[in-house]
Amino acid sequence: MTLDTNYLRGTMAAVLSLLQHSTCPENLSFHFLSLAHFENDLFTSIKSTFPYLNFKIYQFDPNLVRSKISKSIREALDQPLNYARIYLADIIPTSVDRIIYLDSDLVVVDDIEKLWHVEMEGKVVAAPEYCHANFTYYFTKAFWSDAELVKVLEGKRPCYFNTGVMVVDVGKWRRGMYTQKVEEWMTVQKQRRIYHLGSLPPFLLIFAGDIKAVDHRWNQHGLGGDNFEGKCRTLHPGPISLLHWSGKGKPWLRLDSRKPCSVDHLWAPYDLYRSSRHSLEE
Repeated sequence: MTLDTNYLRGTMAAVLSLLQHSTCPENLSFHFLSLAHFENDLFTSIKSTFPYLNFKIYQFDPNLVRSKISKSIREALDQPLNYARIYLADIIPTSVDRIIYLDSDLVVVDDIEKLWHVEMEGKVVAAPEYCHANFTYYFTKAFWSDAELVKVLEGKRPCYFNTGVMVVDVGKWRRGMYTQKVEEWMTVQKQRRIYHLGSLPPFLLIFAGDIKAVDHRWNQHGLGGDNFEGKCRTLHPGPISLLHWSGKGKPWLRLDSRKPCSVDHLWAPYDLYRSSRHSLEE
């Protein structure tokens, strides 16, 4: 996970949900990426909230990616930490061979160990994929009209997947030099403007149609609405193991504004900030 002062409240809720629903919470290890000038304050916040949490914070240098970022449809998507997942395999210790990457705007309502033990079947990434989604939507006419660029999808059945919840074989990631492959597509984007969304499209170009698909229950995404207005959305039918407020609307902001969506009340029980504030008020 990344640690961002703007999303710390969400991160705390996510960590609490993971611990509460884990059969063996003592087995969980957390790897956080943070900007250097916030590291000490964030360490103190986590340590004081979860004294026995097994975690480590790694410094992420925003200069690794700052010059490679192209302006997207939403400012939050353009922040360097949003791209930190690209460099995670190169930052964490080489002794770590598998991780579950999680965004900060989610809660887990099942034992995360079930997702951890997914059989990767030789794939680099495992995640829920959505083949009913309109894949063409994620790229511009400049991409689809270029026969050379489109060749990257040849021989695949590319399906959308959300990069906010991924199991990653970091050993295969390193050996396959996937950080550099993502950066190459970011360079093309700088030159040609082939997509509009932040860090997601390069992942789709490289991995779509070539991931290990896992049950949709592990990413009930889109609860934050779209990237423009963040309007309320309802839950998709079916079992749920993870609730994800991807999109513009974040549950803590909507709850504070006293204009929450119905799904935001599912996040509220994990909100340590709100709980502590209410305790003080009482």
